[in-house]
Amino acid sequence: MLDYDEKRDYIRMDVDCEITYKMADSDTINTGRCTSLSGAGVSFTTESAYAAGLAMEIKLLPQNSAIPPMTAFIQVVRSNPREDGTFEVAATIKSLK
Repeated sequence: MLDYDEKRDYIRMDVDCEITYKMADSDTINTGRCTSLSGAGVSFTTESAYAAGLAMEIKLLPQNSAIPPMTAFIQVVRSNPREDGTFEVAATIKSLK
């Protein structure tokens, strides 16, 4: 039997749904693709990189009833470039709206 000790406080779920987001001090709405979600964080792909520490408001727009729509305030942890020219943004969830 494999012995695996989960180090995270929350299990991460793979997700594939649309996400909209805006900077905390802006009304400009951007779009991306949510790739994973947990009780403490979220990751998504988008066309731009964002600096660590940046505050955003996100809205998840799932296409099935397994995941309800969600609005949250997040803080960017990192943005990593991907081979296709987009960026993967990882963030912590600070609060739900």
